[in-house]
Amino acid sequence: MSKTVDYYLAPMSPWTYLGHQRLVQIAKAAGATVRVMPMDLGKVFPISGGLPLGKRAPQRQAYRLVELTRFSKSLNLPLNLHPKFFPVAGDPSSKLIIAVDMHHGTDAALAITGAVLSAVWHEERDIADAATLAALLSEHQLDPACLALSNTPEVQARYDSFTQSAIDTQVFGAPTFMVDGEMFWGQDRLDFVADALKP
Repeated sequence: MSKTVDYYLAPMSPWTYLGHQRLVQIAKAAGATVRVMPMDLGKVFPISGGLPLGKRAPQRQAYRLVELTRFSKSLNLPLNLHPKFFPVAGDPSSKLIIAVDMHHGTDAALAITGAVLSAVWHEERDIADAATLAALLSEHQLDPACLALSNTPEVQARYDSFTQSAIDTQVFGAPTFMVDGEMFWGQDRLDFVADALKP
């Protein structure tokens, strides 16, 4: 019987960017289902003790850049340490991902998630801008109506539900993967996720 990964993500997270394609590959190899669950870190952090990047201690901010460089090189994934559009609001792209999921299904939601993440961390694009989001839909042959759908109460309710689910599950950062009630935080835990998905 195939397993399910609850994939709690933040579309402006560099760590989500670094792990996204590997998660897609791992899930596909295992025949697992992925539930794509964008969450509002602005609501998760205050409850879980996390801090927005700008409020973290200087030494933590400095080491973050060291680790991002290491993982970018190790994974052979291009990453701009100081992207033009960052910090950036995550709500518009989170809701677009949800709208695509509702309209096109999981595979398309995973594809647009990857596109949004790459837009921030590799392509110097503003994922809070509606024109950018429309362009990403077009580039991936997805229905342009998803942009309007992303602004509906139905999508907002699902976004709020995912955020509350993250809080209830005691998620505290992105990306977080849940398999059979077991939490795996961070793209550097994906080997453990792969093990958890084995029959």
